[in-house]
Formats: sequence, C-alpha cells, structure tokens
Amino acid sequence: NIYFFFGKISSLWKNKIKMHKYLLALVLGSSLTYASTINGIAITVNDEPITQYDIEKTMSVNKISKNEAVSYLIDKILYDQLVKKNNITADIFETNEYIEKLANSNGMDVYAFKSIVKQEYPNYEVFENEAKNAVIRQKLISSLVRGQLAIANDEDMQLYYEKNINKYLTSKYFDVVQYSSTNRNALVDTIQNPSKVTSGEVTKMPLKLESNKIHAQLQYILNGTKPNTFTPIFTADKQYVTLFLKQAEGKVAIPFEVAKPRVFNDIMEQREQTFLKDHFEKQKVKADIKVLR
Repeated sequence: NIYFFFGKISSLWKNKIKMHKYLLALVLGSSLTYASTINGIAITVNDEPITQYDIEKTMSVNKISKNEAVSYLIDKILYDQLVKKNNITADIFETNEYIEKLANSNGMDVYAFKSIVKQEYPNYEVFENEAKNAVIRQKLISSLVRGQLAIANDEDMQLYYEKNINKYLTSKYFDVVQYSSTNRNALVDTIQNPSKVTSGEVTKMPLKLESNKIHAQLQYILNGTKPNTFTPIFTADKQYVTLFLKQAEGKVAIPFEVAKPRVFNDIMEQREQTFLKDHFEKQKVKADIKVLR
C-alpha cells in the first residue's frame, strides 16, 4: 500500500511492496485443496483460470505456502474483476497528483521526492505503476464504500498518535559528514570511493544536526538512512549534497501537527484494509470458484 514511505523508499513501498505485497496482497486464508489439473488449469474464478504454473510461481516469488498462493491469486482475480466491472482507470495526471500528495505527506516537495525515488528505484516506471495502482485502489474503495468508511477526524488522529507513538519517533541528533559539490558526478564518485575525495571539487564537513532544527525533508531522508551509509543525493543552496550518517542519537516524538498527514494516512489505510478484507470474504462466498481435479 502506498500511503507513506518511511525510510528508504524501496523498503516502502519491500512492505509496500509487502504498498507491494502491495495493494492486492491480501492473504485471506484458504481451505481449498486440489490435486491434479486439467490442461494446466487448477482453479477457475468466475470462469477465469488459475493455472498450476501461476500457483507455483506465486509460491516461489512470495515464498508462501500453496494455500496462501491460491488465496492470493483468487483475491487478485476478484479484485481485477471488480476494477473492470466498475470501469475504473487512472491516467497520468491522477497518478502525478497522487505522487504529489505522497510527497507532501512526507514534508517534501514533489521534485525532491521524485529525485530520491529515482535513486531508490532503478526503473522509475515501476514506482509510477505502483502509484497508478494505488489510485485505482482508492477509486475502487470509494466506489465500494459509498459512505461506509468513516473519515478520520482530529480526535481519531490524536488518539491513534498517542497509542502508536513509537511509529512517530525520530532520532534526536544526527552525527553526519556533509559532502557537497556543484558536480553531481563527483559526488557519485565520492559515494563509491569515500577515501578518494577530489580536492576542490567536493567539500567535506562534519556536522551534528538536531532533528527539531532541520527541515522535515532532511529529517525524512536521515531517518531512512542506515548508519555508516550515504543518503541519496539531493540539492541545497544550488549544490548537490549527500550526507554520510555516522550515527543517530536518542529518540524523540515527531510533533503531532507535523505527523498528522502520516497519522491520517495510517488510520485510513488500516480502515481500508479491514473493509477490503471483509468485502473479499463476501465476494469469495458469492464467486463461482471451481477446483479442477
């Protein structure tokens, strides 16, 4: 589910791939058992086939059991059929609007956010496709819910924030070494070979940053960086910058007002998942599911 990518976007979205495992990966437990197949087809769902190959591939890729793979594939077919039945699509403008909202919820402008995502995703189109699927999912939920899903208000968010405060912690201090240059390639070389900093091209400066005194965008980047590694390259003061995180010290809660967009997304994602799980359980009962032996 692609609501909030905390930390390295790629690990968002290994979960999100988990907002990956994502938007359709609702493992709802299945009691189905099956033996041999006819012409490779193991199961049909409203006349749409699931082959033995589909099942084995899903088991291998997701490292799950046979019953879990079957359940996943049934859910996916039911999901795709609902999307088609409701004529739901998402164009590039809706996808970009979603990405912009995602950036804003993380305290970042869309250009900085995309820059970091592109460094985490070798193929940016993969991320765009995930964002597109998120838009489709939201539109499907809106179509199915029709007022059944309560929108989180300030009281809901405050209560959720207090009960789940560990989700909204940040390091108090960041002990870093800042590398900056007007030449982006020089910084790339520095990240690959930290001991070979080119004098004159790259400036190196140790810093101790206090989290409540730095921009939310930088806080986001540092919270997603492991000790003894470099941050993605970003721009600041007309220069390219990367930070080598030596260590992060202490823990402090992100102020509620700052965390509100994340809290809202977390609550609504939780409510949507519950709604979808219940809905798909009902769909399974109604669906024409045939196990071929």
